[in-house]
Amino acid sequence: MILLRQLLILSVLACLFASCTTAPTNTNTATVQPTASPSASPSPSPVESKTASVGVTLPLLDALLTDEKFVSRLKTNLKLSDAQIDSLKHASTAEITRLRESNAEDVDGNSGDPRARTEEQLRSILGEQKARELASLANEYWSKGDQADASGDKGPQMLPGPNAVPSDTRVVVNIPAFRMDLFQDGSLVKSYKVGIGYPEFPLPQGLRKAQTIIFNPTWTPPDSPWVATMKNVTPGEKIGAGEKDNPLGPIKIPIGLPSLIHGGKSPSRIGKFASHGCVGLTNAQIKDFAVLLSKASNTELSDQTMASYLQEKDQTKTVKLSNVVPVELRYETIVLEDGKLHIYKDVYAQDTNTEENLRKVLEAQGVKFDDLSEQQRTEALNALNAMSANPQKAPSASPSPEASPEKKTAAKKKPAKNQNEIVIDLGGLTQKGYPAPVNLDTGSGKPAAGKRG
Repeated sequence: MILLRQLLILSVLACLFASCTTAPTNTNTATVQPTASPSASPSPSPVESKTASVGVTLPLLDALLTDEKFVSRLKTNLKLSDAQIDSLKHASTAEITRLRESNAEDVDGNSGDPRARTEEQLRSILGEQKARELASLANEYWSKGDQADASGDKGPQMLPGPNAVPSDTRVVVNIPAFRMDLFQDGSLVKSYKVGIGYPEFPLPQGLRKAQTIIFNPTWTPPDSPWVATMKNVTPGEKIGAGEKDNPLGPIKIPIGLPSLIHGGKSPSRIGKFASHGCVGLTNAQIKDFAVLLSKASNTELSDQTMASYLQEKDQTKTVKLSNVVPVELRYETIVLEDGKLHIYKDVYAQDTNTEENLRKVLEAQGVKFDDLSEQQRTEALNALNAMSANPQKAPSASPSPEASPEKKTAAKKKPAKNQNEIVIDLGGLTQKGYPAPVNLDTGSGKPAAGKRG
């Protein structure tokens, strides 16, 4: 058990989980048509939170409990006893064992809500109040990573409001959109489709920092079921730089533990659950991103120097960025983008697809929900329901004989199974909202439709 715990420390606190795979999840995009409109119940809006909560899970808690600083905070801030902490460790370790036995990490995340199981366990161990306090502390610690203890840091902050557009140089990752954008001096330079963390090991939310680019990184495999399926790999045994069994790819960019932006992903994993707390790219994507990041940060990294680093695959090289680049990890399932409303699937079950949040997104751009046409409002509410974590079954709609052919056809349409995005053209709102992708790199090696820089 001591050895397993040590291996888990390796697995978590050095990109925990840096590169696993999962069963495919479709990322189809469709435009919904009006059907019977379900009611949308408001919930607390995450768009106003400075540190958004992803909801603690037992595997996530298991990782945090290996951090002495976090355990110390539990004792100091929450006044937890050693016995309570031991019970938490036992419960979280049991969940890791369950994942190992069922190989649950290799599914698409729809086999149940890991947060609900965690909440039940925490309440049984700590009671209602302490369980809430622990969840809050864990989410904050996870969101800030190893930068949580930075004292006196008056640097960049998360941009306020929904769909905020940077005016500086920074990276923006919108988790449910599986999208990463690089801005330089307020201009969107390039967009990437990415892989994100499993629901059990969600990609943190909050502000991080990119400070270095590491070429030919080494990797220490964790004691996890997906590692057991790999040949020639032993948990805890370091895999050297450039070795074929190293899943980090040619480049990693630390953004505060437990997360990285790294390569090594196959094109089939982009736009899906693909990691244990990291932003995953293909090797071609991460090379391209490293070049643009170095330029955006005014870091001298010539093509010749980069090529020489990559050729020496067994030699790890670190390049320090001249200017630290903020990295925003957002969770926005409702995005007004260049006049079109994009509603994404609530992949981490955050209950963000609500009418209340939709109104706030629109109002941030000077648009009122009530000023939309009846058809647009109906489309939007149907889309919110369809993309929610637990969609309500809409009542069947039978259009009246007087209904137009378009409305009769619309009433019969339903969102496709496993659909991850619905787009609604609001018309007349061009250039309002967050910018459309620029030179979108889907990881396939082929050009994608979208705005060109």
